[in-house]
Amino acid sequence: MSQEELKRIRDRIDDIDRRLLELISARARCAQEVAEVKRRHGDNTTFYRPEREAQVLRRIQQQNPGPLDDEEMARLFREIMSACLAAEERQKIAYFGPAGSFTQMAALKHFGHSIDTLPLNAINEVFREVESKSCAYGVVPIENSTEGVVNHTLDSFLESSLKICGEVEIRIHQHLMSRCAELTQIERIYSHPQSLAQCREWLDTHLPHAERINASNNAEAARRAAEEPGAAAIAGEAAAELYGLDILAHNVEDNPNNTTRFLVIGHQEVPPSGDDKTSLLVSAQNRPGALYHILSPFADNNVSLTRIESRPSHCVNWEYVFFLDLQGHVSEPGIQKALASLEETADLVRVLGSYPRAVL
Repeated sequence: MSQEELKRIRDRIDDIDRRLLELISARARCAQEVAEVKRRHGDNTTFYRPEREAQVLRRIQQQNPGPLDDEEMARLFREIMSACLAAEERQKIAYFGPAGSFTQMAALKHFGHSIDTLPLNAINEVFREVESKSCAYGVVPIENSTEGVVNHTLDSFLESSLKICGEVEIRIHQHLMSRCAELTQIERIYSHPQSLAQCREWLDTHLPHAERINASNNAEAARRAAEEPGAAAIAGEAAAELYGLDILAHNVEDNPNNTTRFLVIGHQEVPPSGDDKTSLLVSAQNRPGALYHILSPFADNNVSLTRIESRPSHCVNWEYVFFLDLQGHVSEPGIQKALASLEETADLVRVLGSYPRAVL
């Protein structure tokens, strides 16, 4: 390729960049106008619209002509929307875990980087910060495709009136990181128990003699690996960057499709987006057929259940509450009929929230 050909292409890129700059600035001005209209009408609480963002991202993916893939295109537009929302009102988001954790990655994937984040040491602390309105929203883990549900999150809903406003799915890639130069120098490995479990086969094969030590979270594991000779950690790439560790082995998880689902919690009820989920909390007396009476209204009304979990009620020994995920929005007639029927037999029916299904 000649220098003249390169120059023509680069000139085209410069022209495209100029037009992109004009269009992004125009979009940001529209966002500011939206904020002004809302304030004039006394609406200072709903700058962030989860259903609207989900609709935009789905449309972008449907219309994406390539060559960038759908996930990359969604990431770019999510950052544009994040910056435009910050022009209306910058959001403060609480999340479980320190900087470098997968929950922080989930918060940034969902809200973009134009936010203020608050790391917290416990899931119930995230709920408290959002309940007190010190933070607009919180992000907490709910389940992993390999290791199952996060009970602390379910238990927090028993005592909170917060709503689920969204969900995020993160493909979990675990990396072995250390300041050691070789695997043979590693004497002990720090990580969260779930991460150690997700990498058990790889560790048995490559580091069978290294001691495995539980850490409260993977960022803490990386910090300890950075401070101790002969130590390594299993964590995400962000933790390696944060603590200056070298990644000695990439993607050491046993299941390449290992995914963790996170919930976005807040105060608002989210309107339908066109592709939604609904989460419920249901309790019933411990009697024969109790679970059947909980589930049958959904089958009778053609409502699809995607998950059911039980937890102790914390009120009476051997009584349980059930957490259910449904396909669809609570405003849909079939779900409304199912809930009306369920309320006739259950002791408690509480809608934890209807929210857009996770976008890539």
